[in-house]
Amino acid sequence: MTLYAGIDCGTQSTKVVIVDSQKAIILGEGSAPHPIISDSSGRREQHAHWWTDALESAFAQAIQNAGIIGTEIVALAVSGQQHGFVPLNSQGEVLAPAKLWCDTETALENQQIIDALGGPQAALDQLGLMPQTGYTASKILWFKTHQPELWQQLSCVLLPHDYLNFWLTGKQIAEYGDASGTGLLNTRTRQWDDRVVNLIDPEGRLRKALPDLIAAETCIGTVLPEIAEKLGISATTKVATGGGDNMMAAIGTGNISPGIITMSLGTSGTLFTYSDTPVVADSEMIAGFCSSNNGWLPLICTMNVTSATTIIQNFLDLDIHAFNDALNQSEPGANGLMMLPFFNGERVPPLPHAKASLHNLDGCNLNPQNLSLAVVESATYGLRFGIDLFRQQGIETNEIRLTGGGARSEKWRQIVANIMATPVVCVTHKETAALGAAIQAIWCNTLTEQDDKSALLANLCQKFVHLDETTHVVPDADMVSRYEVLYQDYLSLLKAEYPKVPL
Repeated sequence: MTLYAGIDCGTQSTKVVIVDSQKAIILGEGSAPHPIISDSSGRREQHAHWWTDALESAFAQAIQNAGIIGTEIVALAVSGQQHGFVPLNSQGEVLAPAKLWCDTETALENQQIIDALGGPQAALDQLGLMPQTGYTASKILWFKTHQPELWQQLSCVLLPHDYLNFWLTGKQIAEYGDASGTGLLNTRTRQWDDRVVNLIDPEGRLRKALPDLIAAETCIGTVLPEIAEKLGISATTKVATGGGDNMMAAIGTGNISPGIITMSLGTSGTLFTYSDTPVVADSEMIAGFCSSNNGWLPLICTMNVTSATTIIQNFLDLDIHAFNDALNQSEPGANGLMMLPFFNGERVPPLPHAKASLHNLDGCNLNPQNLSLAVVESATYGLRFGIDLFRQQGIETNEIRLTGGGARSEKWRQIVANIMATPVVCVTHKETAALGAAIQAIWCNTLTEQDDKSALLANLCQKFVHLDETTHVVPDADMVSRYEVLYQDYLSLLKAEYPKVPL
């Protein structure tokens, strides 16, 4: 029995899984929540110590549930929410709450960066992607502008998963996958881009604060003795690079070769696939990220999926079972009720200041059943918008592997299949980012110079990642046609409300 741990620090909680690499099974899991600081300005922040506190709690749960001795864990890796900004001083102390991926308070700064680069096409040419409001770059410029005294103390810029690696090992390191979501990395060359860095800070403080970059299959060090004691593990436990949650979820869903789409029905919605070559799309809405297995991960993110459905669920005072029942009591199209679900602004399409709205209300269709279906359909239309962007780039969409809380709904799975006109299936293990981190830890710890890196990872994914055939659904031809009309109606509404949306 050889044990490994995978950690996923998400927006709402931190999860830990412990796996046996020889039996290819998950022995135990743990989870602990953390709150979020938010207001109507678009501010979305968390204190970094909330993550470490949650990690300690979740790790203890996982060890207990696994029924193992923590010192048997030989290596671990961390998955973390992308795009967050953790500023450190020279003593390694956190200078301010971490701005998160869903923070839209920095929209002005993001536009300033794009303008300085020469516009969207120039940004695509320079970086291989266009910086979005949620990316780290605009958070850094916001920090420099709004907190100048703290800026003068800035010594290191880390992403959330990088910060947890630093807490674990004392090493300030970044890896290509997560770093490609900062807006500071040239995704083709996998190097920090000096031009954009200097546009943000020509004095050089930012350039000095960027950590060294290392390849995905690297172990960065071992756990500090004082942290090992807190977690109940050995100080010889190795720490792999880990990566962003989407990069780790790609590994955790077996999405490491072209042709598969992973779609998350989580707080946000994400869709991504694997590419052997850099993907520099015609559309600025496709993020041509690097993967955390030495390839590339073209990705689209929408800001309003279960975050939107939860708002409506709470507004109607429905538990999850009642909400799913309500979905089954309305017809496709929610009897004419339509929603633009932009409770958190939106990234794709690029509408950071958008607000949610209801349309076509009348005295007959405004009821809990139609409102529940309208928010699910509109969130799914947002993801269809992304699928169409992929298809326009020639990206294959042969199978969608669903993850996230929304994927547990049988009704929602069928709606996805019908709207996307693509077969849908879930993976058996729900915590795909944590599992992906555990698989990466095994990969990093067992890889030798003689191994084929890709083949070894593919073998590990084949052993650990399994599809839940009970969740497999295929598109219904009649519903595909019906939803195509409804989706075009949604696009017409979107264009009417936001004429500048690129359709």
